[in-house]
This record gives sequence, C-alpha cells and structure tokens, in this order.
Amino acid sequence: MERMEKFIDNLPPMDLMRSEKMTLVQLIIPVESAHRAISYLGELGLLQFRDLNAEKSPFQRTFVNQVKRCGEMSRKLRFFKDQISKAGLLSSLHPVVEPDVELEELEIQLAEHEHELIEMNSNSEKLRQTYNELLEFKIVLQKAGGFLVSSNNHAVDEERELSENVYSNDGYVETASLLEQEMRPADQSGLRFISGIICKSKALRFERMLFRATRGNMLFNHAPAGEEIMDPVSAEMVEKTVFVVFFSGEQAKTKILKICEAFGANCYPVPDDISKQRQITREVLSRLSELETTLDAGIRHRNKALTSVGYHLTHWMSMVRREKAVYDTLNMLNFDVTKKCLVGEGWCPIFAKAQIQEALQRATFDSNSQVGIIFHVMDAVESPPTYFRTNRFTNAYQEIVDAYGVARYQESNPAVYTVITFPFLFAVMFGDWGHGICLLLGALVLIARESRLSTQKLGSFMEMLFGGRYVLLLMSLFSIYCGLIYNEFFSVPFHIFGGSAYKCRDATCRDAQSAGLIKFRDPYPFGVDPSWRGSRSELPFLNSLKMKMSILLGVAQMNLGIILSYFNARFFRNSLDIRYQFVPQMIFLNSLFGYLSLLIIIKWCTGSQADLYHVMIYMFLSPTDDLGDNELFWGQRPLQIVLLLLALVAVPWMLFPKPFILKKRRAMVFSV
Repeated sequence: MERMEKFIDNLPPMDLMRSEKMTLVQLIIPVESAHRAISYLGELGLLQFRDLNAEKSPFQRTFVNQVKRCGEMSRKLRFFKDQISKAGLLSSLHPVVEPDVELEELEIQLAEHEHELIEMNSNSEKLRQTYNELLEFKIVLQKAGGFLVSSNNHAVDEERELSENVYSNDGYVETASLLEQEMRPADQSGLRFISGIICKSKALRFERMLFRATRGNMLFNHAPAGEEIMDPVSAEMVEKTVFVVFFSGEQAKTKILKICEAFGANCYPVPDDISKQRQITREVLSRLSELETTLDAGIRHRNKALTSVGYHLTHWMSMVRREKAVYDTLNMLNFDVTKKCLVGEGWCPIFAKAQIQEALQRATFDSNSQVGIIFHVMDAVESPPTYFRTNRFTNAYQEIVDAYGVARYQESNPAVYTVITFPFLFAVMFGDWGHGICLLLGALVLIARESRLSTQKLGSFMEMLFGGRYVLLLMSLFSIYCGLIYNEFFSVPFHIFGGSAYKCRDATCRDAQSAGLIKFRDPYPFGVDPSWRGSRSELPFLNSLKMKMSILLGVAQMNLGIILSYFNARFFRNSLDIRYQFVPQMIFLNSLFGYLSLLIIIKWCTGSQADLYHVMIYMFLSPTDDLGDNELFWGQRPLQIVLLLLALVAVPWMLFPKPFILKKRRAMVFSV
C-alpha cells in the first residue's frame, strides 16, 4: 500500500485536469536588448506581463511615439488593402518568406507607396471626371443638336405659312403668339437657349421650377440620354435627361443658370450652327479617345503598383502587428532612467522557466548587449491567472468552455469532460448515421489538409470550421452511433441488425395502422425496431423515448458538475463548500430528478404502464395517497415521502448557513 501511494505521488501532474501551476517572476532588461527580448518572449507565448504603469495614461508612457508610428503604418496598410480590394486584385495568400526590415525602413517604404497611390488616385479621379464631362457633352451635342435643327426648320415653316396666308384689309397682322415669336431664329427674334443634362428623377421638378421662375416665358425640350452614365461629381451610374431651354432676355438667363446650379444640372455650350456642332463633336470624340488611352495606361500602372504592394502586404501587416504588440508590452514595464534598464513583472507556468531563460539569453546574445537579463522568482499575494496547456485536438473544446467562463486558478478543467459530452449531446439531437457519414467525410477532409490549410488565410466561416475540425470528427462519430440506435439513415429505417420483432396480423396488413402489429419474436437486437416507423404509435413511442433519454443524460451531467465542485472544494481544502454546497445540492438533485431517473429505468426494465407524470405531481400534492397502478416497486410511497422531506430540508441547508458563516468570518478578520 505504501509503495502504491509513493508511486501515485511520483506521477507527473495531470495537465489537462487542472490549470498549470504559475509563478510570479521579475525581469530586469537592459534597454539595448529590451525590444528583442520582448519579441522572443512573445513568440514563446508563455509569459503574461503585469501592467506596472496602470496609473499612467497611454500618452504618458515611454514608447507612446513608437505605438503611434505603428498605428499610422497599420492605417496605411489598411489603405493598401482597401485599394487592392477595390481594384479587384488579390493579395498574396501565402506569406512571403523574406527577412524582416527595420521599422524605420518599412515606415519610409509605406510612406512612399502611399504618396504614389494617392497621387495616382488623384490624377485618375481628375481624368475620370474630365472623361465623364466630355461624355455628357457628347450626348448633349447629339440630343440638343437635333432640338435646334428641328426648331429652326419649324420656325422657317411658320414664317412661310404666315407670309402666304395673311389676308386682312390692311395686309398686316397686329399680334402673334408667344410660341411663334420664340420659334423664330435667334438673329431675327433675339431668342436664346441653354442646353445641358440633368438626372432623370429631377427633370419634372426642374421643368416646373423653370416655368414658375420665367412665368411661362420659356420653352423646355428634353430627351432621355438613352443609357446610364457616370455622374462627374458623385461618380455614380445614374439615368440622365438632356434638356434645351429656349428663352429671351438676360434676366431670364440668370434665373435659369441659378436653377440649373441648384438642381445639379450640368450645362454645356452648344452652337446653333450645324457645321460648328459637327466640328466640336469631332473634337470631343478625339479627346475622349485620348482620355480612354490615358486612363487605361494609368489603371495598368496603378494595378502594377498595387500588385507589388500586395505581394508583401501579408508580411508587412504581420510585422507591424508584431511591432505594435512589442511596444504595447514595453509600455507595461517600468523604465529606470538611472540604470538604463526596464523592469517588468509577469506570470509564467513553472515548467516554462527554463524556456524563458533560454529565450532571454538568446536575446542578450543577438543584441550584443554587455549586460545580461536578470530573471528571478517573486512571492505573490494575489491569485495567479489560469493557464491550460492545449494541443490541436483539445484547443477547440477549451475555447468552447472559455466562451462561457474561465475556471479559477487550479480548478478542475471542464474541457476534459466536454471532449466527450459536447459532441455526444450534439449527436443525441442530430442522430442520423447518413448525415453523420457526410459530416465525417467533411471532418476527414479538413484533417487531411490540415498542414496546408493552417498556412493559408481562410474566411471567417471556413476558419471556424477548420478550428473545430476535431470537434466535427467526434460529432460525426457519435452521430453515426446515435443514428444506429435511432435506426435513421436520412430519416429512413433499415433492417441492419436482423428482422423486426413485429409482424402484421394477416397477409394483407390492412389493420397495421389501426389495430397495430403483433410481436412474434425477441426484441430487435440493437436500437429502435424499424417497424415503429409509420406505425400509429410512432410519435408517442419515439417522443417518450427521446424525452426520457434526455432526462437521464441531463441529470447525469448535472451530477457530474456537482461532483467536480466536490473535488475542487477538496483540492482547496474548503470544508464549508463540501458541507453547505456539495451535500445539499446532491441531496436536492437526486431526491427529485435522480428519483425520476430511477423510475424511468425501472419502467423500461419492467415494462410497467405507470404514469410517471402522475407519480411526480402527486409526490408533492398528495404524498401519502395510495399509488395504485402507478406503483413500480414495493416501498415506493414511504421512499417518496423521505425523498420529499430531504429535498425540503436541502433548500434552507443550501441557501442560509454559508452566507452567515462567511459573514461571521469576515467580521472576525476585521475585528483582529
């Protein structure tokens, strides 16, 4: 027996069952090796620094300028990434293996690239705006030219008709309509016009405003542009309408121009001479062709520059992120001006002390420092942080548990049990061995490509799937197992483990849905008998089975949680939690729900027709009444009375003694 105890004591601690033992350490780092030391420690990931400058604001810390520079470089890198995305290019998914450059050199490179891109964007924007304006001018020339030609021809015809058909006693017409006067050529009647283009959605309101401003002394002609064009100001594709406003007088011109400006209409000069219109149209088309060539060359040059940046973008972003993390950590250290060193404190696992010291020695050697880094252990007053060692398999389960809450230092780690309970409870709901096989194939593909996918940049959804690949693996295996129990293959039952235990009453099976089947052999060897599918009692049977199975699994998991609390209390030597928390909780849970689980198992084993709802309800309402047909075993009624009394006693036992005892202990501490 003594040998066995010694053997158990000499066993290494179970790292998965409880968090690692931590120790508080102090580092005294010379300034010249501080950056390299923090960088090496960050790559190791086994030291959590304490903030020794918590009373200082971020702007009062030693390395605030370096943090600002890293933030500015991060902004530039986000700008590059956004430009690459807008251009429809892809940055390098695989990190480029290249030596790290100095922060100052990288800062200069990023500034040059940003200045070049901003200048190219500005020139491209100006050229694009000019191109869109010329495109609008071309459309206005085409549409407005047609208005002017038709107006002049109509005016000439009107004059000819008037000269031929005037017949009065004195041969003179005293008045003419306003429309006839406006339709005369400009050299005879002083008629003017303004041409331009406006958004189609504003055309109706624009016409009404012109009519009111000129009191009807204008003629408004318009025609759709025919296709969506890019607005020179907003750079958005919109439907536009070409308009020509005929008017007379300088005052009307001023009003019309102001209204055009208010409505965002772009006005373009169109000569009324057809030969000049054709000449300007040729010039506009020539200018558009030149701008297209210039814009294409600019886009190619810009894409070439963005491709060059995108090739290094992932590496640069990783480097800047690492540098910012290093300087953020350095800001948590105390700077000793007199001794020219940094003093830091942090928590590390006991097993990692040798690795940390080796990393510090390497940092001293690589930085050519004449003074080594001092590393020594300190006594701690506060509780250490919780650290669990994980691997590729357990990491996903640990993250699931940590999402709900992190265990205290040295508490039992629920993730160990979650490795089994989480995928199994999923399979209880998802039980279908056909779907389970599909899920298994997906998990195996992720695991087979693990080495390749781990080096790639994945999307948010794919990254989540890849991180939980081993969770999916166990989910699929348990789903296949539960699917075989439920006898479901894509919701279709199969006679996998032999024939059914039930058969029809006759050869026609006419009364299978009404009178039901009859049992003629031993029960189905594994899982649910396929004959239950489609029978008249399918839903009551399967719902009852799954509901009772859920109760059993839920009660078992709650008992597991309470038992873990006992081991935690025993580990921390907290007898108060054992007496006034663990014991009453176990009594209360198992007096009610544990008893219900026992009744379910007995009913399954005996085939009794007892109503468990009736048993549990009247256990509270009428505990002394006779159970009748609901009695499952001898002595059930007195047992129920005892369990009910224990549950009633457990409630005040669990709620009241512990708070008063803690209050008394605290009062005693303050009095001392």
